[in-house]
Amino acid sequence: MIQEELQKLEKLALRASSKLLEISEENQQLKQKLSEVSTALGKKEQEIEHFKNKIKISNIVDNQPVNPEQSTEMSDLINNYIQEIDHLITYLSE
Repeated sequence: MIQEELQKLEKLALRASSKLLEISEENQQLKQKLSEVSTALGKKEQEIEHFKNKIKISNIVDNQPVNPEQSTEMSDLINNYIQEIDHLITYLSE
């Protein structure tokens, strides 16, 4: 009688141990996935901020009264600034 109870308890302990190992592995996988998703989210947030800044710059330019002769020059200057900002963001992202 006691022997049977001990065997039942041993089986239960083995099942519990197996389930614990399974859950631990799943937990590790979920932590890894969370880390990957968090990294991807951070990159996307940086891209969004970058685009917001581009929009702000475009809005500033649109609101500035510029002579037609200066328009091309101003556009080239702003494009150069945007390219330089892009290079800086890329450099800082590495």
